[in-house]
Amino acid sequence: MANKSLFSIGSALDHDTAWQFEEEKASSTAHEIKLPPKHFLVLKMEKRQGKPVSIVGPFFLEKEALTKLCSLVKKKLGSGGTCKEAWMEFQGECREKLKTILMAEEFRFKG
Repeated sequence: MANKSLFSIGSALDHDTAWQFEEEKASSTAHEIKLPPKHFLVLKMEKRQGKPVSIVGPFFLEKEALTKLCSLVKKKLGSGGTCKEAWMEFQGECREKLKTILMAEEFRFKG
């Protein structure tokens, strides 16, 4: 009797439609660009390693415009921060200051 396996392990990823759908979905949302008045931002606060972190987003801007905005906000806040994908994170509890700075740049907020 020949060594025939009833089961095969693995899959051909280059022909798998689920992988292609996820790539198309991610790329379509990443290229959607909106003007600042069309944004509806959300402010959140998290604690990471016992320290507060203020989070704002999602932004629908080009990557360069988002990094410029992030550095401008960091200078005005006087604190450290970063932009990850469509969200900005800043050290400390600074949600109120963050809201006034971004509203001056014509961004809008939910609630």
